[in-house]
Amino acid sequence: MKKWLIIISLLALSLLVACGEDEGNKEEGSNSKDIEKTNKTIKIEDAMGEQTIEGTPKKIVVLEWFFAEHLLSLGIQPAGVPNIDEYNNWINIEPKLAESVQDIGTRQEPNLEAISRLDPDLIIAAKFRHENILEQLKEIAPTVTFSPYSEKAQENLYGEMLNEFKTVAKIVDKEEKADEEIKDLDKFYEEQKQRVADAGLNGTEYMATLAFTTQNSPVLRLYTDNSIVAQVMSRLGFENAYKSDKLEKYGFSEVGVETLQNFQKENLQFLYIVQGDDNIFENQLKGNPVWEGLSFVKAGNTHQIPGDTPVFGGVLSAKVLANQLVDSMLETK
Repeated sequence: MKKWLIIISLLALSLLVACGEDEGNKEEGSNSKDIEKTNKTIKIEDAMGEQTIEGTPKKIVVLEWFFAEHLLSLGIQPAGVPNIDEYNNWINIEPKLAESVQDIGTRQEPNLEAISRLDPDLIIAAKFRHENILEQLKEIAPTVTFSPYSEKAQENLYGEMLNEFKTVAKIVDKEEKADEEIKDLDKFYEEQKQRVADAGLNGTEYMATLAFTTQNSPVLRLYTDNSIVAQVMSRLGFENAYKSDKLEKYGFSEVGVETLQNFQKENLQFLYIVQGDDNIFENQLKGNPVWEGLSFVKAGNTHQIPGDTPVFGGVLSAKVLANQLVDSMLETK
């Protein structure tokens, strides 16, 4: 009897040891998987060449507003953004920046101490603004640098925006989300394009401008075909009447009102963005014979766009821009 008890005890002990080993193996497998995930490495091309990103960054500081928008589009709040008050004035998109997002100076001169205090996993910089401080930024955290106005990017600023968005999505492991956002935007364009067609405006020529005062003189930024504004308008079914004799780096030409005399077409649709306290069309150009003598002005084909309409940015801004352009044009029809 005692012999049987000893045998049963030994069997039970063996089972316990085996179970323990299995659990240990499971734990080891789980840890290995976590380590593998933690040690994920990707390679991307940025403005400075090939970059290697270790792991998936969570705490990200951006030094340009449209990089913040890329993150927001992917469901990620940035850790730091420059000049948040101005961002909120100019970038009319949802979602908004969370209260937890820290201000890290200006876009031109980011505060390196403020960035360092945030202890970020990644910094996203713009070459045209931050090339001189890249080494200092890299001492704080790995840094990815985009060049949104490079010679190649200038050819199609909208295409460059999408490329940067996809690259950010790859870095933060949100490529599927990025594809969804782009498909949703394309679907939105089709819906707005149908509104344009229903109003009988498909294929209509237009000019679009952001207008303001400089040294008491009215200035118009006329958007060229390489701009995000013109690319969005093209997707809505419009034709840009304004052509520049050179490739405009930022997607617009700065001109005076006299330039508009070259576009004397009654059916041309003129869209303009102004700020409430600087509306050149109601102030400096009111009663101006050049402005009021333009055929499209006399025909009533001018359309004011809200001052907070984004004319650059990412996929969220492009959707707001498309909606505001169509709404403003159809309101006066």
